[in-house]
Formats: sequence, C-alpha cells, structure tokens
Amino acid sequence: MKSVKHNIYNKMNMALYRHRLKPYYEILKSIKSYQMNDWSDSKIKEFAQELKHKSQMGVPLKNLLTEAAALVDEAVWRSLRIRLYETQLVAGLALHDANMVEMHTGEGKTLSAVLPAYLNALQGKGSHIFTFNDYLASRDADWMGPVYQFLGLTVGCITEGSNMQERKSAYAADITYVTAKQACFDYMKDLLVYDVNKRVQRSLHFVLVDEADSILIDEARIPLVIAGKTDDTRVNFSRMSSIVKQLLPVIDFDTDENERNVYLTEAGAEKVESLLHCGNLYDIENSDMLSELNCGLHAEVLLKKGVHYIVRDGAVQLIDEFTGRIADKRHWPDGLQAAVEVKEGLKVQAGGKILGSMTLQHFLSLYQKICGMTATAQSSTDEFRDIYALDVVIIPPNKPCQRIDFPHLIFSDKEAKRKAIISEIVSVHETGRPILVGTSSVEESNQLSTDLVSKGIPCHVLNAQHDQQEAEIISRAGVLGAVTVSTNMAGRGVDIILGGGDPEEYKKVLALGGLYVIGTNLHESTRVDKQLRGRAGRQGDPGSSKFIISLEDDILLKFGLKEALPKEYCSLRQETPLKGSKIQSIINHIQLVIEGQNYDIKKTLNKYADLLEQQRRILYTRRTDVLFDIVKPSILASKEPEWYRKLCHTFGQIEVDEKEKYVLLVQIDKCWSDYLEYASYVKEGIHLESLSNKNPLDEYNRLIIQAYEELNQNIETEVLHIFSKMDLTKEMINLDLNEMRIPSATWTYIINDNFFQNRVNLF
Repeated sequence: MKSVKHNIYNKMNMALYRHRLKPYYEILKSIKSYQMNDWSDSKIKEFAQELKHKSQMGVPLKNLLTEAAALVDEAVWRSLRIRLYETQLVAGLALHDANMVEMHTGEGKTLSAVLPAYLNALQGKGSHIFTFNDYLASRDADWMGPVYQFLGLTVGCITEGSNMQERKSAYAADITYVTAKQACFDYMKDLLVYDVNKRVQRSLHFVLVDEADSILIDEARIPLVIAGKTDDTRVNFSRMSSIVKQLLPVIDFDTDENERNVYLTEAGAEKVESLLHCGNLYDIENSDMLSELNCGLHAEVLLKKGVHYIVRDGAVQLIDEFTGRIADKRHWPDGLQAAVEVKEGLKVQAGGKILGSMTLQHFLSLYQKICGMTATAQSSTDEFRDIYALDVVIIPPNKPCQRIDFPHLIFSDKEAKRKAIISEIVSVHETGRPILVGTSSVEESNQLSTDLVSKGIPCHVLNAQHDQQEAEIISRAGVLGAVTVSTNMAGRGVDIILGGGDPEEYKKVLALGGLYVIGTNLHESTRVDKQLRGRAGRQGDPGSSKFIISLEDDILLKFGLKEALPKEYCSLRQETPLKGSKIQSIINHIQLVIEGQNYDIKKTLNKYADLLEQQRRILYTRRTDVLFDIVKPSILASKEPEWYRKLCHTFGQIEVDEKEKYVLLVQIDKCWSDYLEYASYVKEGIHLESLSNKNPLDEYNRLIIQAYEELNQNIETEVLHIFSKMDLTKEMINLDLNEMRIPSATWTYIINDNFFQNRVNLF
C-alpha cells in the first residue's frame, strides 16, 4: 500500500498561514529591533519593573506588547540558555490575542506560553496556566520559574497534595501552574467557606490552557463535584442486582444501536413487577425502585471491567475514556457507582450529599480572558469558536514535518489484526527502531504486552496514572530498541526525543526512520488519532505512523459498520489486509458522524446544565456579598422586627447580626444542596416526558425554574425557623441544632455523566 507523505505545510498552505500570521510577523520585526542582548542584567530587570509599573497604572497591554516580548526573549536566553524560535514568539502573540493556537508536538508550547502569561501578569491580577496533569504543573513551574523570577514576577504551583496555605500562596503568585480540575475544585471549596480568610483563590483574571483539546473539549462537560459526608443510609442494591441477573437480553431488555443506553422491554417490565411485587413499575411511588433498577441494568450490561473500569485494592477505579488511564477520584453518580460495586462483590462505599457541582466549561467562562494551545485544534474549530469564542490559529512548524502517515491496514477480524500487529512489531523491532503502540484499553494493552513477551520482546506498558513514572518512560520511548505499549495519550505533554538525548544514538535512530507509531484502534474522534500520530516526527525528525484495525473493532461494530458494509465483506475471514478504498471511506464516514453526534450530545447536555449554572451564579453572588459584609442579611429585621429587637436587647446587635450572617450562609448551602438533588432527580426521569409528546428540555426548565423561584423563600424560612427556637433566658445564642450541622468532612470527585445519550442511527 502506497505511503502518504505528511506534508500539509506545502508552499500553498504555508502562504495561507503566513497571510493569517502576517500581523504577528510585523510585530516580530519591532521585537527584534530592541537588541537587548547588549543590556546588562540589572538594566533588563529595571526595564521589567518599569513595564510592571506602567501596566498597574493603567497603560493598556497592547502598548507594552513589543517591549514585553523582547524582554521575554532575552530572559529565556539568560535564564535557560534557549533562544526562542520565531514561531514560538508568534504563537505567544496569538495566545495573547485570546486565540486557540495549534502547534505540532515538540514545537515548544511550554516556552510559547511564557510571553502571554508574563504580559497578562503585569497587571497584578495573576495568570493561571492549566496543565494536563500534576507532574506537568510541577515540571513547567520549575522549568519556567527562573524566567519569570528574572523578570521580577513570582511563581506558584499547585498539585493534589498541596495544603490550604500552599494553595493560597500559589494563587497569590503572579504566575500559577495548576490543573484545571484542581483550580475548579478550589473555586467550589471557596464558595463554601464561612470565613473570608479561608478562601484560597482571588478573582479569576487570565488563563492559558495547555493541551486545550483535552481540557476544553474532551473533559469540559464532565461534572466536578464537591460532596459532604452525611449520615444517610445507603440504598441496598444487592436485591436489585440479583433481579437484573435474571433478565435475559433481547427478551427482557435491549440496547440502542450504539450501546449507549439499555432499557426494559415490555416483557422485562412485567417480569420485574412480578419479582418485586410492586405493581406498575412506572408509577410515581416506584420511582426510587425504578432508578435502582436502571442503575443495576446499566452496570450489568453496559459497563465492562477492563474497558470502563478496573478493580484495584478493593475499589472500583474508572478508566478515562479519552486517555485509557485510571481516572483519579472519578465516580459515576452514586447509584450507578454503588451498582457496579455490588456487581463486583465489593463493599459499597459511603455516599455523600452533593454540595456543589460544576463543569470545566462553566468554570473557564468565569475568567476575564482565556486562550489555549494544542497540537490538534483544526478538527474542533467550530467547538472552540461556538463554546469559547476562540479562533484557531495554526502555527507552522519551525522545521517542516517529515513524518510519513501510512493508510490504515484493515483486516477482516480481530485475530487477523492481532497477528498482523505482533508480526509488524517483531519485524520492526529486529532493526532496532523504537516503536510506540497506542491501544484503546487497559485490557488490550496488557494482552498485547503478554503476547510480545511470549515472542521475546520486552516492552514498557503504560496504562495507569503515575504521571512522573509515565513521563520518564515515555521520554525514553525513542531510544534504540524501545517498545512502548500505552493506552491513549500516555505521557501527554512529554516529548519523545530520538536516542533519549544521546547524539550518537540519535543518528542511529534517525537512520532507521525515527519513531514508529502503531495505533491498534481508531477513536471516536479523528483528533485523538492525530494526537497519537503526532508523537512521531518531532522538530523535523523523521518518523512514521500506521493504524492496524479490523472490521470487528468495537467502535465500528458499535456504530453500525455491519449495516454499511458491502455484502461481500460481511463473511470474510482472511489473514491478509482488505483491499479497496470503499471500506476506508466508510470508516472515515463513521468517525465523522460519531464526532458530529458527540458534539450534539454535548450541546444537549450543556442546555441542561446552563440554566443551573446561571442560577448558581445568582445565588452565590448573594452568598459572597454576605460573606464579605457587602450586604447585611437583614432577614430578621425585615420579617420579624419585634423578635429581632428582643434578640438584640438580650444578646446585643453585633452578636445577633454575626450569628444571622452565619446562619444564612449555612442555609444557603443546605438549600442549594437540596435543590441540586431535586434537579438531578428531575433530569434522570425527564426523558420519559417524550413519551407524552412533551419536550424534555422545556419540561426540565419549567420544573427547575419553578423550584428555584421557591429557593430564596425556603432559605429565609429556614433562617427564621432557627432563630424562632432561640431561648432568651440563655446567656449566648445556641446554634448547636440539627438544622445547623455542616458536613464533618468534604471530598471532591468527578462524575461520568451518562445521562440522556443521543440515539440517532448513523446510517
């Protein structure tokens, strides 16, 4: 099969990109005119302080742009002995203009981020840089820290293990490196404090998102949750699990064509009703029972061990669908999580009451200015523009890309594919050429590793979340003879350097053709496939990539390949790859339609989340105003003035007002938590409205708007109720009441939101 040279940056395209980038190259001329290489360190630092003073006195950043860029260029050289490429400076200028910048893997995105982060930090309000994981946050803060410090700025870094004081100090710094999830969790925790001094963040000013396609698109709609420990008894899912195991596929339940949803047939509903002796399963009084059943059915039928989760150390650990790695602190919604734990014979973990929930998309919208960078942005141009108002700017590589992307090798069945992959690895490994194999699941990566070891080929396997170890292994994936088997996007953000940095070994790997990347499965997004291909061909190095797939791969079966295949292919079982372009075009079509379908799902889910987020902002603006004493509660004085006077006479106005403030804050949190529980209950059952010809979204909005209109009244009622119980014969106000108990502990986690998946047939 003929190879296709990866040469998208030919002369015609280069002219097109240059035209778009022309204004930045004009600015580049001005930057170079400064000639700061003759300046002393003290002169540069003095000039940097002058820029900082001008910015904080109100001079617009656009008027300081060229001077700041020239400073950054020289500071990087003096601190790191690295001279920035023109493309890195151009990327920095485009980022400052609030764009989504696409730069090839290995083109130096970390260095490109310094200019916009520095420039926007001059105003004294802080610049945040979101990294893909904790390891990269620490690495980049350590690596870039000397540059910022040379220019008179402070640098902070936050990881999962950082305590409250460390977080507060890092957020107070001019530049803060942190993951998006950590920053969002800290924001939600700040909303729940009762003492201003316990908040760790300041206002959200500027953020630059690294690996932006993953953070802004793949994970943007996944709800992040902060929960509080409660004394509620958990539902017993064991009974429902035993009933689910008695149900037969097709007869009692069925799935949609994409295996995203499972539902009872009419016969299945009758069987469940008979086993539970519950009457009509769909009556309102059976709603909790129906929810249990749906969770049990979903856990049993749709969630597969080794694909969606693993069991380790007596606990269910979810596998991130986008990275194939263990997703730290991620849960399904409580009922589904418990159902999986029962399915696996594990102890059901303690539940909790959700105190707050937020998506990264909504959190990022709180920043005054946002920009991002990634190696794969083009295919998601519409999403970046529609959701974040970010235009995609493509930066040409510093050196032309030499990678060869081979067409897919397509086999009739999985066994033929497996043999072909092993054969390909064995033959290439004999030459000493380094190989990186991208697999779709933990199960697959482990099996392939076992197969290779049986052939006498040692390999590294990456399929768990150990960021530092993973980064070290992936950085060595380009050495002679290396075979690295990983789940998707392992070691993202870490360059694979041919020869591992040894000049002589580099020459040998170069002569062998560079890194060889093999993909064993296509992904729902072509963007993710491009990410895997992009691990080869760094900085003009040679390299090649190839996907070896089969007609039995899960993604193709799941999304309707059988219905689209010509009949002559349906019964084929052959050792050699299939010929012809028709299958390739069908597969390309499947990926394009899946991408469109997933985008529609995200837009639908966003519609359900947007109203809730608007309501949260209104309520928590009020809470913040009360916390900072911008607004006095005055509920007692306005609603029960006589009782308020009596309380003030007995305990003093200052004491009463302080206690009313605290009571109001607690009741806002409690009532909002109850409201979230109600909204979740409505959302879970709202799809049934379509059976009565009602629009589910309209009905959902109607119900939660109605409930929200009652929320403020509920809060005031609770505040008045608590003070009505005060005993005026006591010497102090007693708030040791059930209604005032706050969670004894809180924890954070992430939910995989499987709600309301689209059921559109691809063909």
